[in-house]
Amino acid sequence: MKNRLYIILLFCVFLSGYSQSNFKKFKKLPTSKKWWVIFHPFKAKKALRISLEANRVSDSIKNTNLLDGDHAGGQVDAFRHAYWMARLKEEIGISAARSLGKTHEKDNYRMFKKRKLEEGVLPDEISSEMDLFNNEIGLSLTTRGVKTPKKGLIYRVINAITAGKMKIIKKDKKGLFLTCDNVVIKASFLKGKWKNEKCLVNSNYKR
Repeated sequence: MKNRLYIILLFCVFLSGYSQSNFKKFKKLPTSKKWWVIFHPFKAKKALRISLEANRVSDSIKNTNLLDGDHAGGQVDAFRHAYWMARLKEEIGISAARSLGKTHEKDNYRMFKKRKLEEGVLPDEISSEMDLFNNEIGLSLTTRGVKTPKKGLIYRVINAITAGKMKIIKKDKKGLFLTCDNVVIKASFLKGKWKNEKCLVNSNYKR
């Protein structure tokens, strides 16, 4: 009973500090993310702002030749997660940032079960492994309370990717998924499967 009252109190605090538009965004969140927001009411607004920032920056990077341009399993995907975590750590700390990252990956499994797309593709186990690995690298790139200049952080993340410190999913030059033995995986072998034969490689892998 005490825990339930505590959660209701947190929720009331959260609502009192948020606009109607943000409340609408809250209503659209998966249940697990709603719980994260409720347990982190004073950090949730920052997390939303940083999440939108990470998407904008990664979209910009996608349109340059700094990385491979691949936002679904490639270097741009790795960039988005690492930048997101690096910024979250600066603003809300490593524990809250890491828990939000893990919550996001749990939601991806639920999206898979409901056949919903993430970044235009159906999420799977290997994608979640990649994201969680890259999240941890992102968390190592900044310090809470120390704001890194935006351009400096962008290049810090890019340098980590080109040095092979992160993970991407192995593909050929046509963008087709490969096994660890360099065999092209047929689309029919991937459809509707959470576990598959996709292969993680270091982020400096050349197709």
